Amino acid sequence: MNPDQLIKHFDRISEAPGAISKLRRFILDLAIRGKLVKQDANEEPASVLLARIRKEKTQILSNGGTLKKDKTTPGLPNGDRPFSIPESWQWSQLATVGILNPRNMADDDREASFVPMPMIPAQYGVASTHEIRHWGEIKSGYTHFAEGDVALAKITPCFQNGKSTVFRGLKGSIGSGTTELHVVRPILINPDYILVFLKSPSFIESGTSKMTGTAGQKRVPTEYFATSPFPVPPLSEQQRIVAKIDELMALCDQLAKAKEQRDNRRKALVAASLHYLNNGTNADAFPKHASFYINHLPTLTARIECVQSLRQTILNLAVLGKLVPQVAGEEPASELMSQIRTKRATLVKAGVITQKRQTAPAVKEPVNTLHTWEIVSFGDLCNLITSGSRGWAEFYAKDGPKFIRAQNIRFGRLLLNDLACVTPPSKAEGLRTQVSKGDILIVITGAGVTNPAILENEIGEAYVSQHVALVKLTDIEVSRWLLLCLMAPSGGRSQLVESAYGAGKPGLNLDNIRSLTVPVPPLAEQRRILAKVAELMALCDRLEAQLSVTQTENAHMLEAILLTTLQNMSSARTPALAVTT
Repeated sequence: MNPDQLIKHFDRISEAPGAISKLRRFILDLAIRGKLVKQDANEEPASVLLARIRKEKTQILSNGGTLKKDKTTPGLPNGDRPFSIPESWQWSQLATVGILNPRNMADDDREASFVPMPMIPAQYGVASTHEIRHWGEIKSGYTHFAEGDVALAKITPCFQNGKSTVFRGLKGSIGSGTTELHVVRPILINPDYILVFLKSPSFIESGTSKMTGTAGQKRVPTEYFATSPFPVPPLSEQQRIVAKIDELMALCDQLAKAKEQRDNRRKALVAASLHYLNNGTNADAFPKHASFYINHLPTLTARIECVQSLRQTILNLAVLGKLVPQVAGEEPASELMSQIRTKRATLVKAGVITQKRQTAPAVKEPVNTLHTWEIVSFGDLCNLITSGSRGWAEFYAKDGPKFIRAQNIRFGRLLLNDLACVTPPSKAEGLRTQVSKGDILIVITGAGVTNPAILENEIGEAYVSQHVALVKLTDIEVSRWLLLCLMAPSGGRSQLVESAYGAGKPGLNLDNIRSLTVPVPPLAEQRRILAKVAELMALCDRLEAQLSVTQTENAHMLEAILLTTLQNMSSARTPALAVTT
């Protein structure tokens, strides 16, 4: 692979996570290794430049003036060379090629620039901004700098994010700002080349390992900033490097814009396709349209989240009766509801359950217009809707009956591998919150509020916490259908979400659940719909797996291209990166 091939394959590798930012970092890495532009044997070598810098620095410091003499820094150890550089280059240190942390002297009424940390950019090629203040207001307690100085953010996470800048356009040519900066005033070194070095991956990665302080307040030591091995090219080559980086970063901007436009077109196409499936098709036509969409989804998008949108569409179509065709002559849902009401009446009469007054379903819009379906309140299908009791913390145990908490309930899934154990109280309160096969569980408080799940199989003696609603159905034959309704916006989920978040603090009360409006198809049709949903969800699983594999392959391809390009350049006598659009 060579750089031209990188561009050739960019449509594919740009789908890798962080592809553009990786390419930007790669360009900076090539620059400080001397592999971005060709060397010129006729140019003044870096050794001569460094000799002139030493002479100039001695003269500056001997004159005193506004500069504070920097501390003596140790020389570069012979073995401390992080990578190879061209013969015309020299290793040095920022403390050698500049003045560290200089101070400014000016009248208090002089206008100057003030630069807090948020105004310092992370991306190369973006200029810092500033506020205008009088020098007397900002001269004390802040870091000083002047026009052309180079600054590095030393605190985490600003350092890892690459926050550094060359100060330009300062009011009055001086400024001050956040104390979390290391500053160098270059001497005969292109400040933009120093900025390239400070933003390079090798400098940031090495500096991260040397940060000191507590976990939340780590900083890059002054010694690392001052004495890290700094590769110095000839001065004219520095200028060519900066010019080439500007050119390549502009190309990265073009690639990023092209990728954004492509992603937006794909997103619009996916949204239009899903809208059509939701609104423009019927059960007879759906299999054909859905098959086309699913088969072409990997072409339409590389984003796994689009599969999640497809899952929601499938759920919605299911509860709207558009997923499978209706069968003439099937027993209507009214018969199923009659049987459920009879069962509930018998249990009430026997004193097994208490009759709850149900709120009539408030149907703002027809949930389903199919004449064989029924629209009912959720509570009409249940013997009991309750929740766990407070104060169960004292009953926790190392083993024994299981205890289902909110964290065990995900959207449509019950996680049984991390259940707590309890020794339940010997009273009716414990029995009230005991679960059994076919029960529906809903998170009613906390981060997962509205998440539903079903207890598919018997798990032995188990109870629910106070943050979980326990729903015991009159007929568990409809439990999987009702779970589907609780997951689909048109089936009842949107009502749950509105109830949970409508009053501020996320939370549901049991009446919110009892009064949900849910559609009920004939039992035979429920089974066909659930089978079709399972089939389509399996297709979604395969799509997600395919997209995940493709993303991984694209990421590996990007890494291979970058690595191979670097290796090829390392073996070249006069390496250079020539990228054309």
